[in-house]
Amino acid sequence: MRLQAADVKLGYGDRLVVDGLDLGIEAGTVTTIIGPNGCGKSTLLRALGRLLKPQGGEVLLDGKRIDKIPTREVAKILGVLPQSPSAPEGLTVADLVARGRHPHQTWYRQWSSDDEGAVSAALDMTGLSDLAERPLEELSGGQRQRAWISMALAQGTDLLLLDEPTTFLDLAHQVEVLELVRHLHQEAGRTVVMVLHDLNLAARYADRLVAMRAGKVIAAGGPHEVLTEELLRDVFELDAKVIADPVAGTPLVVPIGTRPRHQSGKPAA
Repeated sequence: MRLQAADVKLGYGDRLVVDGLDLGIEAGTVTTIIGPNGCGKSTLLRALGRLLKPQGGEVLLDGKRIDKIPTREVAKILGVLPQSPSAPEGLTVADLVARGRHPHQTWYRQWSSDDEGAVSAALDMTGLSDLAERPLEELSGGQRQRAWISMALAQGTDLLLLDEPTTFLDLAHQVEVLELVRHLHQEAGRTVVMVLHDLNLAARYADRLVAMRAGKVIAAGGPHEVLTEELLRDVFELDAKVIADPVAGTPLVVPIGTRPRHQSGKPAA
C-alpha cells in the first residue's frame, strides 16, 4: 500500500466528519472516492495529503506516519491538487508549473538544469508546451486544470491526489482532464487518488472505487463490484438501473428517481 488511513477520525473543531475510517491505496492504481455531498470525501483526501491532521488514528505514506515525515520530503513523493485552486493574476503557465519545483529548492541548491528539465517534461506530458508563456486567466477551464496538474507533475511525485479535478468544467473538458489522468497512470505509472461526483466518469476512469456515506467507507473494489443498484439506493438514496456502458463496458448509471429522504428518524413529508 502506498497510502493508508488507519482508524482515522477527522473533523473541524468540535464537528466530527470521519470517525474510525480505514482505507488503503494500492500502488499503480487510479482510485476514485465517490459519495453524496457532505459525506467526508474531500476531508479524507485532505488528510491523505497531510493538509488536515487527524484527531485520531494515523495516515501512513509508504508505511511511515505521514506526520513524522518532513514536509519537504512528503512534497517530493506526493502531489495534491485541491478544489478550485487559485493563482496570482498574470501568472503564466510556465511560472505556475515552476512552483512545483519548490520542494527541491534549498539555500544551497537553487534553480538548476534538472528543474528546467522537470518543468519542460511536465508541460510536454500535459500538452501545454505551446502555452507556456500564456497567462493562466487566458486559458480554457480544461487547459487551466491541466496546468495545475502539470505543476503537481513537476514536483516529481509518482502519487497524485486530485480533489474534484473536473468541477465547473463542461463535459468535453471533464473528459479531457480524465484522459490526461489515464495517460499519467498508464504511461507514467502514477498512482492517483481522485474525488469525483460523476459516477459514470468515475466508473470509466478508475481501477478502484471507494464509496463513502456519513464519514465511513461503505464499499471498496472494482467499479462492477461497487457501483450496484443496491449501493445507489443505500448511499445516494437513488433509484437507478446499472447497465453496461456501450463504449467502455464499465457500469453506467441510469437514474430513475430519488428515494424519500429521512430526517430525525421520521419519513420526509
